[in-house]
Amino acid sequence: MASLLTKYDKRTKYCGQFSASDIGAEVCVMGWCQRQRDLGGLIFIDLRDRTGIVQLAFDNTDYKEAYDTAFTVRSEFVLCAKGTVRSRGEGAINKNIPTGEIEIYVRELKILSEALTPPFAIVEKSDVKPELRLKYRYLDLRRPDLQNNIIARSKVVKITRDFFAENGFIDIETPNLIKPTPEGARDYLVPSRVHPGKFYALPQSPQLYKQMLMLSGFDRYIQIARCYRDEDLRADRQPEFTQIDEEMSFATQEDVIETNERFLQRVFKEFLNIDLPLPLPRMSYAEAMERYGSDKPDLRFGFELKNISDIVANCEFKVFSGAVEMGGSVRAINITGGAGFSRKEIDSLVEYVKTYKAKGLAWYKHAIDGTVSSSYAKFLSDEENAAILERTEVKAGDLLLIVADKNSVVFDSLGALRREVASRMGLLDPHDYKLLWVTEFPLLEYDEEDGRFYAKHHPFTMPMEEDMPYLDTDPGRVRAIAYDIVINGTEAGGGSVRLHIPEIQQKMFSVLGMSKEEYELKFGFMLEAYRYGAPPHAGLAFGLDRLVALLLGIEDIRDVIAFPKVQNASELMSGCPAFADGKALDELGIKVTEEE
Repeated sequence: MASLLTKYDKRTKYCGQFSASDIGAEVCVMGWCQRQRDLGGLIFIDLRDRTGIVQLAFDNTDYKEAYDTAFTVRSEFVLCAKGTVRSRGEGAINKNIPTGEIEIYVRELKILSEALTPPFAIVEKSDVKPELRLKYRYLDLRRPDLQNNIIARSKVVKITRDFFAENGFIDIETPNLIKPTPEGARDYLVPSRVHPGKFYALPQSPQLYKQMLMLSGFDRYIQIARCYRDEDLRADRQPEFTQIDEEMSFATQEDVIETNERFLQRVFKEFLNIDLPLPLPRMSYAEAMERYGSDKPDLRFGFELKNISDIVANCEFKVFSGAVEMGGSVRAINITGGAGFSRKEIDSLVEYVKTYKAKGLAWYKHAIDGTVSSSYAKFLSDEENAAILERTEVKAGDLLLIVADKNSVVFDSLGALRREVASRMGLLDPHDYKLLWVTEFPLLEYDEEDGRFYAKHHPFTMPMEEDMPYLDTDPGRVRAIAYDIVINGTEAGGGSVRLHIPEIQQKMFSVLGMSKEEYELKFGFMLEAYRYGAPPHAGLAFGLDRLVALLLGIEDIRDVIAFPKVQNASELMSGCPAFADGKALDELGIKVTEEE
């Protein structure tokens, strides 16, 4: 029968905090029953809270009522126990837990809450299907490894607040109900009851508001900000997520990078006890794409791209020469030590690159014993084959992989392939941290289907001064004063110097295909604000969920979020999203049509 706590029931310590120094002390502990063991006349209960486990001991002689109550206890019952800390004795020490030298000999036991049998065991590294774990997330969160992740996230947030406060940043909240924006991912829309037919949007980021704060004279802003994007989910993406959002007035790219390098150095030292050497390496976007096929290169391994287009431009093999003729390229990666891949495994890599729109994958394998096999070599001359092997530095034991296509496909497919191969070869140590800045991103990217330019980051990014004239003549050539921080092949954060001059911002809107009426309607308040004295400003935002996952070496950010969504943006525990009440829809003037 469940009992209530009284004013005399005061927890002495958390379960995992007891040690041999507490022997002889009268204590009170509370937590969940991890397991109960009845040895006939002796009962042991492992009591668990977020700090660990302590063993409770009962016998049927001195404190029979407590013993009888313990006899009824099952897994996940919530308990309050009072007793004396004593040594387990030399032969009974459990070296696998910090409290393994002691136990609590219980004289009084209260069952605070009974529990049904859980649908899965509350243990570390559970192999239960994610869908079941997320349906019973409140049980899943009792697992020590998941609790440690959430506690670790809290530590990172505290380090963040402390660092930025010490560096003069002001913590300011921005609205969660804002004006819908036309660029980027789809907004989550919120209908207004007071203004029929009108909608708020949930913010994809606090971008415009933090820029307004710079115009307001706050100079340095920081916020642990909730953000929302209605987009397809991946392992490192959620429809609602958290940013470490920051902005600085009278700041250059160098100021932002220097500040955030010191922040990362602080995080790595306090959280991981790793001394991060500064300054961090930098690489231009163009170099990152040329060498790694990605604007977020993973530097934990080699396999760099080599351009062999000039060698095969006039070869008889039309797969290669045709790609060059059409304005594309032919590039290769040398998988050093990759000759151990079987033909079946190579075929699976061929299928893998097709998911990135590559038409195929050419290969050349030089086995350790000197045996050579290839999918393309017979179509090339000896001179062409020799030139490829020389440029790619292939030796015995290596596997050469080649893609020929338009540049975007070549970069995307080989950039993903090098990491996929490294994963299969066990080269991706999550605790081998390689950080770098990627800079000089394109300001714009052209969408062939829509026939227009889109902002690479967002439409408020300053072009590089030397590229400014190309805004009128060759917009695709313009580079932005933008920068991403990359950790182990993942973009952990990014930012830019902002446009603060109204005339340049208007030109940017025009390049993006907006009419004067359109950008005045959507961003008129911002352009007007700029005319009242806008300081130069720049900023950056880290994805908090991603950053914590990277620090912990976790691939899926759901494991560092208390209540995450699944692939279709639903939350299994509560069953959201759900249909709204008819009366509520009527008040909002919304009618839902059912699909047949």
